Amino acid sequence: MVTISLCMIVKDEEPILRRCLDSVKDAVDEIIIVDTGSSDRTKEIAAEYTDRIYDFQWVDDFAAARNKAFSKARMDYCMWLDADDVIKEKEREKLCAWKAEADGTIDAVMMKYASGFDETGKITFCYERERLLKRDRGFFWEGRVHEAVAVSGRVERLDICIEHHSRKTSYGDRNLRIYEKMKASGEVFGTRDMFYYARELYYHKRYKEAADCFLFFLQQSDAYCENQVDACRFMAYCMYALEKDEEALSFLYRALRYRVPGGELCCDIGKHFADRKLWEQAVFWYEAALHAQKKETGGFIQEECYGYVPYIQMCVCYDRMGNRKKSYECHKMAGKYKPYGREFRKNEEYFRNIE
Repeated sequence: MVTISLCMIVKDEEPILRRCLDSVKDAVDEIIIVDTGSSDRTKEIAAEYTDRIYDFQWVDDFAAARNKAFSKARMDYCMWLDADDVIKEKEREKLCAWKAEADGTIDAVMMKYASGFDETGKITFCYERERLLKRDRGFFWEGRVHEAVAVSGRVERLDICIEHHSRKTSYGDRNLRIYEKMKASGEVFGTRDMFYYARELYYHKRYKEAADCFLFFLQQSDAYCENQVDACRFMAYCMYALEKDEEALSFLYRALRYRVPGGELCCDIGKHFADRKLWEQAVFWYEAALHAQKKETGGFIQEECYGYVPYIQMCVCYDRMGNRKKSYECHKMAGKYKPYGREFRKNEEYFRNIE
């Protein structure tokens, strides 16, 4: 059996902090809260769960704040959560079972992190994160934004999913401001920083700058494979926005250099051809998406690219090709994945009217 310190950084989390702590309190042995400047009742609520509450002056550095929280831990493992994270009961039970059986020889534990959900709560977007880190290994966080830990030693992957239910209704500019401040001060960007800076530029519709950053990232020898694939996809999105469609397709094809394509890339390429009414080429890539293997370790997974999206799109493609029977078959398959989907329901009405 091992013990766990929950280490959190918070700021103005009054509406959601109880939800998070209630979901995890029975699975951990101590709770450490590092507050970075709350002006609401965050610390008062935290005090209902722990007396290990510390103030930290915010310096535009998430890694520094997380390292502060980890430095206060006393248990065998450090676990991190954000205030808008939730561990469902079934997942909590699996964590408690692991904790009871573990012998302390594992250095780091990876878990799934879900951050996208459809209208029924089904997971649509997830990826893997380092979630439990052995305290005496001295792991530390790096990165002012999108901070991470470079794990080493014995790493175990658990079939446990943490859900991230963000309160944000719009994409803010905090991360971009931090990166721009780093750039203005002459701070050297690491390869990973460059990738995430480029993404921030893209999200803020600064497509030319984003493309330049993604291209620079792709030229780095130490770039992570999964990020290289995503950088190519984002490069394509930038090219579309800049009305350079052929260059967009070339970057989608460039992603094939780095690994066997996943459903996400296949769907991107399929969409390129479908948007240009090249139905047979589109079908080829959507079929490839259905047979693609999910990259369960590392990388971002868009679940619907492995079933619902390819079938919905092929339904349209076959209909435009005049193959009504095949179109209807794809429609029914899409319904097996998501019978409540807006696209499926719209197609259902379409076929009903034809009949």
